[in-house]
Amino acid sequence: MMISERIFALMRERGISQKELSDQTGISQSTISDWKRKKTNPSADKLKVICDVLRVTLYELLADSHEAEIHPMDYIIVDKGSEDYALLAEYHALPNAYRERLSGYLDALKDLAAEKENNH
Repeated sequence: MMISERIFALMRERGISQKELSDQTGISQSTISDWKRKKTNPSADKLKVICDVLRVTLYELLADSHEAEIHPMDYIIVDKGSEDYALLAEYHALPNAYRERLSGYLDALKDLAAEKENNH
């Protein structure tokens, strides 16, 4: 499915007309109409504002709808100077095999914490 087709499908789902999308994004109605008529896609600089109006992430807009359901996106913002950031940077520097091993350690720690909580 083309990006413009996905936009029009989301507009239908949310009951947003081309005029409303135009008013809320600042994109001219003729441009929006061209996406449908000429089967073109919006320029990259327009995607963020479109996502904001349609209440979707860029990933949800660009991904196949089935793929977006399988891989929902979530975000955590961390301060670059924080301990969380340092841990994430170290994690991403590890080879995949070590990441999997670390994930196993985390699962074991969660189980231990849950067991300790149940005993109190």
